[in-house]
Amino acid sequence: MAASLCPEEEQAAVAFLKEVNQPQTNGQTAPTVTWEEAVKFLMARKFELPRALDLYRNHRLIRQREGLINLYPLDKSVQVELLSLKFTILPARDSSGAAIALFTARYHNPASTSHQAVLKALMFQLDSALESTETQRNGLVFIYDMTGSKYSNFDYDLSIKILDLLKGGFPARLKKVLVVTAPLWFKAPFKILRLFVRQKLRDRVFTVNSPQLTDHIPVESLPKQLGGTLDVDHQAWLKHCLKHGAMKVDDKMFESFLKAARNDSNIVVANSVKGTSDNSPVSPVSEDLDSQGSKETVSEKHNHEEREKEVEEEKPGNEASRDMNGQAEVYTLSNSDESSEVGSPPCKRAVESSPDLSPVSGQLQPQLPRKKRPADADFDDGSIHTSQNQGMSIEEFAKMVKAKGKQGLYKEYAFLKAEAPKGTFNDSKARHNLPKNRYTDVLCLDHSRVRLECIDGDPTTDYINANFVDGYKQRNAYISTQGPLPKSFDDFWRMVWEQQALIIVMTTKAVERNRVKCGQYWPNEEDTYEQYGDLIVINTKIELNKDYTVSTLVIQNPKTEEHRTVTHFQFTSWPDYGVPHSASGFLDFMFRVRRHQEQRVSELGGSWKGHPLGPPIIIHCSAGIGRTGTFITMDICTKWLADDCKVDVESTVQRIRSQRAFSIQMPDQYVFCHLALLEHAQREGVLGEIDLDGFDDSESESD
Repeated sequence: MAASLCPEEEQAAVAFLKEVNQPQTNGQTAPTVTWEEAVKFLMARKFELPRALDLYRNHRLIRQREGLINLYPLDKSVQVELLSLKFTILPARDSSGAAIALFTARYHNPASTSHQAVLKALMFQLDSALESTETQRNGLVFIYDMTGSKYSNFDYDLSIKILDLLKGGFPARLKKVLVVTAPLWFKAPFKILRLFVRQKLRDRVFTVNSPQLTDHIPVESLPKQLGGTLDVDHQAWLKHCLKHGAMKVDDKMFESFLKAARNDSNIVVANSVKGTSDNSPVSPVSEDLDSQGSKETVSEKHNHEEREKEVEEEKPGNEASRDMNGQAEVYTLSNSDESSEVGSPPCKRAVESSPDLSPVSGQLQPQLPRKKRPADADFDDGSIHTSQNQGMSIEEFAKMVKAKGKQGLYKEYAFLKAEAPKGTFNDSKARHNLPKNRYTDVLCLDHSRVRLECIDGDPTTDYINANFVDGYKQRNAYISTQGPLPKSFDDFWRMVWEQQALIIVMTTKAVERNRVKCGQYWPNEEDTYEQYGDLIVINTKIELNKDYTVSTLVIQNPKTEEHRTVTHFQFTSWPDYGVPHSASGFLDFMFRVRRHQEQRVSELGGSWKGHPLGPPIIIHCSAGIGRTGTFITMDICTKWLADDCKVDVESTVQRIRSQRAFSIQMPDQYVFCHLALLEHAQREGVLGEIDLDGFDDSESESD
């Protein structure tokens, strides 16, 4: 039914049509706008012609940009969305006569659909709702129901697209947005709402619980799932949309539409909007209980725990105590054991015609060996680890290990340890930085330390106990850092954000033998968040494996309205004493980290302008030198072996220590690197069985 217009409104409609239907100067044919369509845009802007024209142009731009020109409801992806109960128009209005649109967040799974499919289903229904002159006159209320939803249901980019569409790109007045039962992670102290809407929308957005909804919408206009009395028949609404849309679907065709959906196991067909949820409210992570009265040195810790640590440098202070941390366990809501994982090939000769790893899926193609990232093989950015370094073949390496035995490798390590650090520690010893060091004698070399961006120009805020370490043919491939202290949590996450890190590797438990190794610096339960300075970190998924735990963390920056995903890998099978008896689990872990970095960099595409292998991987244990150095040594050596069929643990460790002093902290860790490299070569089939009888002729000296 056409809207009844006064003379001034009719005059505005004529002017609107004259403007939008005139021939385009670029020679393209513009769609002809009808009188009814013109009235919709004018009503949405109270018949103010310039604003209505801007709205029309924005509307066309959004439709073109998002691929929403042709809305075909029988398209499979759109059909799934239409029948999902995710979005519907309620058969009632608010007290002002506005139509009510309902988006139920818990029905949205970003991983199983696309923005275009969701927007097409939403636009198809909104177009039908706007056929009503009452809706044209009185506008639209948008309810975003988050009851029972998890962070994994939340799609920030899609939310912004929907709100931008409703506010500035759709011919209906957006009266208000009601966010219902927002979880705790959505109500972060730093106004996570800023990440959900833009400035111009905030005066129309309200976060409410179900009882408060009646302050905005009459109870008889609310569905039962939201505490109202309204019965909602979504199928009846869809039937109306299809019947009165461009396709003019009749009853028989609609039944065929539903029948096809019922026969497809991927489509959920529901008759009405149901409103219960089994999800319990999310509780915040309790406060970290680390006490920061004073600290011990790493050498004192070594003596206290059966010679656990190596470093015996002069102490810049005599603080002697320890931290307390009540958060020791890793909680998981999803359990996914993985089969044994294999890594990159042991040498270049065996890989020329081998299949590759999919950079998108991260799944291994049929059988190794392969050469990792051949496009990057000749990329040289000044790393101290290159194929030009002197090394030996894997066969020569095996003979050397057997000939030296454990005691010989211990002596070799002793010479490395005796070398003075290559550089100074002045910044770490500065009075204002001393409290930021976990151990007073594990300090950062000045020339390679990570420098944070100063806060408000204060030069004393740029320090964190962390060093850049080169990788194989990759400058600054890693950041070696200590296990964060509660007072340095904010700095740690600043570093993650500023370095654009994609992966954090943790090679210790938070507590071992009742001693705190590292603070609980990330939210350790699914769908919980913590705020660290200006950044909000949300744990969206936990995957528990035999030897390690993987947590997917989303970092929100309220100031810039950006969000990034960081994956936290924690190796949990390193024994409290000594080193692992087998390197198998450690190797699986290391190669899983490497493949994930490759996958994430591939997903970044052209937005990543740095080294082809991506931003630095942040690695820590407790002091950031022992297990951290072991991980880096193994990662470099296996890459060197794969690329150039050479390896040399001694020179690799020596170069690593020139950037992160004291790396590879104990002789047993040094020996472990040699044996693990042999185990890797045997797993890859390029080294046969070797006789190491008599090699292990001494007791473990490390922890």
